[in-house]
Amino acid sequence: MYLKEKLNNGTKVIMEKIPYVKSVSLGIFINVGTKDENKKNNGISHFIEHMIFKGTKKRNAKDIAEEIDNIGGQMNAFTNSEYTCFYVKVLDKHLITAIDILSDMLNDPKFTEEDIENEKKVILEEINMYLDSPEDIVFDMVHESMFKGTPLSFPVLGTKLTVRNFNREMLLDYYNKYYRPDNMVIAVVGNYNEKEIIKILNNYFNKKLWHNIIVPNNFSLPEFKSCVMGKKRDFEQVNFCLGTEGVKRNNDDKYALYIINNIFGGSVSSLLFQKIREEKGLAYSIYSTPIFFQNAGIFAIYAALGNREILNVAKLIREEIIKFKKSLMCKSQLLKSKEQLKSSYILGMESTFNRMLEIGSSELLTGDILTFEDVLDKIDNVSLDDIKRVTEKIFDSNKFNIAYVGNIPDIDDVNVKLKEIFFN
Repeated sequence: MYLKEKLNNGTKVIMEKIPYVKSVSLGIFINVGTKDENKKNNGISHFIEHMIFKGTKKRNAKDIAEEIDNIGGQMNAFTNSEYTCFYVKVLDKHLITAIDILSDMLNDPKFTEEDIENEKKVILEEINMYLDSPEDIVFDMVHESMFKGTPLSFPVLGTKLTVRNFNREMLLDYYNKYYRPDNMVIAVVGNYNEKEIIKILNNYFNKKLWHNIIVPNNFSLPEFKSCVMGKKRDFEQVNFCLGTEGVKRNNDDKYALYIINNIFGGSVSSLLFQKIREEKGLAYSIYSTPIFFQNAGIFAIYAALGNREILNVAKLIREEIIKFKKSLMCKSQLLKSKEQLKSSYILGMESTFNRMLEIGSSELLTGDILTFEDVLDKIDNVSLDDIKRVTEKIFDSNKFNIAYVGNIPDIDDVNVKLKEIFFN
């Protein structure tokens, strides 16, 4: 059972007590990400996430790391297109210590000039690491193609140019704008004292409510159109990704999409995996995945394959798409996929960390938290008509965005042939 409260300063709190565990997962979700950036400050949300760990007036970066290690806890953070999350997982007896550390970090970061310059070096190396990851590159290419002209097309890390140009004033202005009580959600899952938890959180998260209003970075999504783009890089493999219009985060069609994904490319028994890896041996890694945003969605198909196999694999992917659209699935396949999906969901939610992420992000982005029973009912209620409707949407070739990166001798020729495969 989920409980919702609000701290004295306006911060929302969502909690689930699980008395039979001995740990607690706690996350602070801030409604800020790449969606709030522009071309000049792209990457600033992620940069500030790093800076929060660099120390406060009470603790330096080493103190923070040692205090968490001393209680055997886990602390980290991540930034994505829509939000930033800081989290800890500790034994229940150490919860107050973890809250003390995390609240200090978020409420009173130093942002010293020295730390900023040092962290620029760290993030520039993170960008270099990303540039050596063709899987990351090709997914970003699809985002860039599909959401061109909007912040959703920006890389979360930013660019080397934007990162080098960050300064203390920019960072503080951005931090003060978004890191405020009414723009945060605190999620707590595990074994905690129900009578004391809100009192404790009020004590530590007592930053005053600001009266100025956050002006959202409003932008219109582009009309999705077909596109092919390739990058020549000296990698051992070609990394291929096909992205097409998916489903919004809060749309119930996502449950039909989960089922479609499970059968088409989301598991080792899926059509893509069995055909292209197991039967043909043309790729080590091949899968499909849905990606959800508040106002948009992507359905992506990814493959890592030999430099000479891109057209062969592309043809097989296209054939599987055509066959799936024609035959869809029978009732028994639908029931089987539902059971797989429900089992996967239940097993995943046995983790306090996963449950904390689920309820925290849901409260932040939609304000709507579904119970276990709600989710299982929505999966059970998916019909074959739902499958047909969503299949027609995601496999609309007029909206296929194809990206690849690798050591391809003649990109122009490959682009032409890929268009013939997917668009004719």
